[in-house]
Amino acid sequence: MARVTVEDCIDKVDNRFELVLLASHRARLISQGAPITIDRDNDKNPVVALREIADEMLSPGDLKEDLIHSLQKHVEVDEPEPDASTLIATEGTADATDEGDDQPETVNFDQMSEEELLAGIEGLVPPEKNDDY
Repeated sequence: MARVTVEDCIDKVDNRFELVLLASHRARLISQGAPITIDRDNDKNPVVALREIADEMLSPGDLKEDLIHSLQKHVEVDEPEPDASTLIATEGTADATDEGDDQPETVNFDQMSEEELLAGIEGLVPPEKNDDY
């Protein structure tokens, strides 16, 4: 069977750099044990990955999403913010209810007025300048 070249895949993925990223990511997945969708034919993992992309066995969009997901270090979960009316209602009921082991303890933070904050800032001493920087 003929070897796959970048020209065979360029009509599936327009950008050559993106094609290399997707094929290398797929080759890494294959080396980690992911099942392949075509016959190996004694080819190495990068060639198998390119052949899968050329034969449209894998969607470039799915590969791109998987690549992005694998590179993310922190995944932020979007959670709905509680309404102000819900917060007010829960604060009022927390004081009126009996103390139970199943309810979490409320944490109270100290409040500081703006004048107290300004007085604290004025008392700060700036760091000494050093010629080493």
